[in-house]
Amino acid sequence: MSNPAVTELIERSNRLGSDPRNTNYAGGNTSAKGTAVDPVTGGDVELLWVKGSGGDLGTLTEAGLAVLRLDRVRALVEVYPGVEREDELVAAFDFCLHGRGGAAPSIDTAMHALVDAPHVDHLHPDSGIALATAADGEALTKECFGDRVVWVPWRRPGFQLGLDIAAIKAAHPGAVGCVLGGHGITAWGATSGECEANSLWMIRTAEAFLAERGRPDPFGPVVDGYGPLPAAERRARAAALAPILRGLVSTDRAQVGHFTDTDTVLDFLSREKHPALAELGTSCPDHFLRTKVRPLVLDLPPAAPVDEVVDRLRVLHAAYRDEYAAYYHRHATPDSPAMRGADPAIVLVPGVGMFSYGKDKQTARVAGEFYVNAINVMRGAEAVSTYAPIDEAEKFRIEYWALEEAKLARMPAPKPLATRVAFVTGAGSGIGKAIAERLAADGACVIVADLNTHAATEVAESIGSSDTAVAVTVDVTSEEQIAAAFQDAVLAFGGVDLVVNNAGLSISKPLLDTSAAEWDLQHDVMARGSFLVSREAARIMIDQGLGGDIVYIASKNGVFAGPNNVAYGATKADQAHQVRLLAAELGEHGIRVNGINPDGVVHGSGIFAAGWGAQRAAVYGVPEDQLGAFYAQRTLLKREVLPEHVANAVHALTAGHLSHTTGLHIPVDAGVAAAFLR
Repeated sequence: MSNPAVTELIERSNRLGSDPRNTNYAGGNTSAKGTAVDPVTGGDVELLWVKGSGGDLGTLTEAGLAVLRLDRVRALVEVYPGVEREDELVAAFDFCLHGRGGAAPSIDTAMHALVDAPHVDHLHPDSGIALATAADGEALTKECFGDRVVWVPWRRPGFQLGLDIAAIKAAHPGAVGCVLGGHGITAWGATSGECEANSLWMIRTAEAFLAERGRPDPFGPVVDGYGPLPAAERRARAAALAPILRGLVSTDRAQVGHFTDTDTVLDFLSREKHPALAELGTSCPDHFLRTKVRPLVLDLPPAAPVDEVVDRLRVLHAAYRDEYAAYYHRHATPDSPAMRGADPAIVLVPGVGMFSYGKDKQTARVAGEFYVNAINVMRGAEAVSTYAPIDEAEKFRIEYWALEEAKLARMPAPKPLATRVAFVTGAGSGIGKAIAERLAADGACVIVADLNTHAATEVAESIGSSDTAVAVTVDVTSEEQIAAAFQDAVLAFGGVDLVVNNAGLSISKPLLDTSAAEWDLQHDVMARGSFLVSREAARIMIDQGLGGDIVYIASKNGVFAGPNNVAYGATKADQAHQVRLLAAELGEHGIRVNGINPDGVVHGSGIFAAGWGAQRAAVYGVPEDQLGAFYAQRTLLKREVLPEHVANAVHALTAGHLSHTTGLHIPVDAGVAAAFLR
């Protein structure tokens, strides 16, 4: 059973973290002090439970807490070597853990341990950071809170900051918290409820102060011609720019993208002061670790032609990389970590919105959320004063902190398809569903495309959140629907890298019984549909300049002439040759095109369930429920082919081991000798 102090701490943390007004995702930390039985001595031991490194308050569980012995953490004060060597004490926290210790202790552990209060909250509310980053933040803190909250000048998080706050609390017994210059707030209380109440009082009081005391239009007037484009035009422009931007920001390493066009972002980008404020960068360490030292800002109006915008973005991106490298070299010391990459994490396009980037969709989305936090902070600071974030040298000290490098080193190795965006047609059931699930399990972001909206939605939701999979409705015979589906894809994830042409239907009839309408339908869905999907995908991949994969789920029927199957077999042969043609044409762009030839996949197949199974069973004179076994017995391996076997082949083609293979067809048929490739 959990300690009551732990239960209260988790509940408080979840309440605070679930409201974005209180703190940003994964930002801040909370703690509780209490006693527990020492299993070695049988006596009571005083412990600190504190949110561990990398956790999120809104979703915090007991497993996310670091558990330390307070006597041992406090003993570190006696051996503290001074601020120049304070990082050495982070490793010492490992020797203060109680038992297995839970999660890894964060850099803020000292603040929670050394402050003489049973409960402590350290949070990053926009309102608090606005005061913390105002040029006259100390005076404004006094005006806002009186003597109940104390100003703490900027200091990088660490042991010394913990000592500073502990001393301030001791010197101000009537205070309930402090504003940390350039950073955030810390509050405390004798009980969990009191601590939470003090945190919320500070946040809401700051919000009210900024609203009542602040001047209107803190970002200046709207600049003529910089207002938001109409919604449909804005999304179309964003979709046109997204693949090009993703290619640019993936110069050092591949990135996934996220697009934001909220009123907060669009209003900021329409205002006179936005270029100068953006150039100052963000301030709170959590903000600029996610958003980099500053964003890339397009300096053209929304009505500028797309070609002109693209050319300008290329110039600005090159300049950004040069400036970032110069920033690194201005501040790097011989023991600094190597430069991690010079591409921007945030790109701002007036009238259109914000593009944010990261190693996965969640990281990209959260980076965008942090920049929205930064806009709110800038608005608040400019409303009552002048926005004055911490200086560039301090930002570098945190961005290239050895402790931050160690945190990155603890991250698990990426999955084989991490950063790749996959678009799978016919993914609402059967083979397509299995492929979508396999690609997502391998780390890809997946667009589940299907004519059946309900089926696509169910598959996407079963895979995970919208950070992993999104559903789109698309009839692959419609150029307009295909274009719209790919637009949704690039706005969801920044671009597309991997396309699987799987959508299909099957008409099993002899030549004389096959109507022209049936022939046309069969070819429209699979031959024409694959062509249209591949064409739209190739446009995006070429714009990105990152290469890509197009995989056709063809069939052994494209090679083997089965009975009473003229429409289906012919269209599969068409798909098979599209593989060869596109491999030859797209190779210069690094786009690989390959095919997979399954035997009849009966289990879980939407095609077979829709009547194809009954038709083929009648052709072969077997009961429909025995069709899979029948197919298996005619193979060399005597094994039934299942959807996951086809998904395995897609993985083999796209996960990196066959990087030099294109124009290939892989049989997944358990060995049908008549379908051997010649």
